[in-house]
Amino acid sequence: MASYTYAYRGGLLENRHRVFIAIVEPQGRLLAHSGPPGWVAPLRSTAKPFQALALYLSGAVGRFGLTPAEVALSCASHDGTPAHIALAAQYLEKIGLGPEHLACGAHLPLDPEARQALHRSGEAASPLHNNCSGKHAGMLAAALALNASPHGYEKPEHPVQQLILQTLRELSGQPQIPQAVDGCSVPTFALPLASTARMFALLAHPGAAPRQYREGLKGVFAAMQQHPEWVAGPRSMDTVLMRRVPGLVAKRGADGYYGMALQNSRWGPIGIALKVESGSNEAREPMVVRLLEELGVLSPEEELPWRRPALKNVRGLEVGHLEAHLELRWTDRAA
Repeated sequence: MASYTYAYRGGLLENRHRVFIAIVEPQGRLLAHSGPPGWVAPLRSTAKPFQALALYLSGAVGRFGLTPAEVALSCASHDGTPAHIALAAQYLEKIGLGPEHLACGAHLPLDPEARQALHRSGEAASPLHNNCSGKHAGMLAAALALNASPHGYEKPEHPVQQLILQTLRELSGQPQIPQAVDGCSVPTFALPLASTARMFALLAHPGAAPRQYREGLKGVFAAMQQHPEWVAGPRSMDTVLMRRVPGLVAKRGADGYYGMALQNSRWGPIGIALKVESGSNEAREPMVVRLLEELGVLSPEEELPWRRPALKNVRGLEVGHLEAHLELRWTDRAA
């Protein structure tokens, strides 16, 4: 049982990307999978909603009066539009720090229009343009709320990172979590797909989580649902899907990872984790759309650019397309 996204050049099959999927209930029971549900891979930015729980556990939300929009930005892989940059700068100012305190580094905006505008301005990208600047602002806020130094907050031994690691251990049910360094220099965590899906199921149904995490899970879910524009951007799949599917939180991660918390499925609240084995983000997106159609929460008639995205050459000519082929193995629990 395997799912694949196929890349066609004209009518010729050029690439095949295997996709692993796990769908889990809040109690941790597996509903369905494609490929091994125990497949282990780093979550990358898909972990951000759970890293943002440090804002609640540390008391930073109350201490700094953080708004739902700022919480949503803490969960974001944002596109670096002027609005994102302004909110990130405001967030840092609120906690009494500045862009120079961000350890994420700088890169050009992910949004094409914002990238072109920055180029025309002649200005260099700053850490505020980094898609992870909101997450880093949140970690700085949590450090201050813990009365810990904001310096070195990105290091695994820092109290903020230790708090995040303990959070992931308890929500995933995995006592040992391998770590590495993410693209933005903070720790990233490797979990079995089913364990990641379990965390997203708890995000959809906080009442099933340990008591100390319920307020944060509820707050993060509400912030992302109310402000999907801060989580990615107006042309990005996360934002568009959260606007169109009631009760959905969606979070992309680098190298083909994706997580979703869905409150209103036919099985009740569920969590979903998806990983493209090759690491292709292009191959991930049509599979996410196909999966939501299979779950009955997205209409096949709805116009979305990711259902069968075109492949274009450097002249802009359409030379092929991507196509998702989904095969799920349902458990007895799902019957």
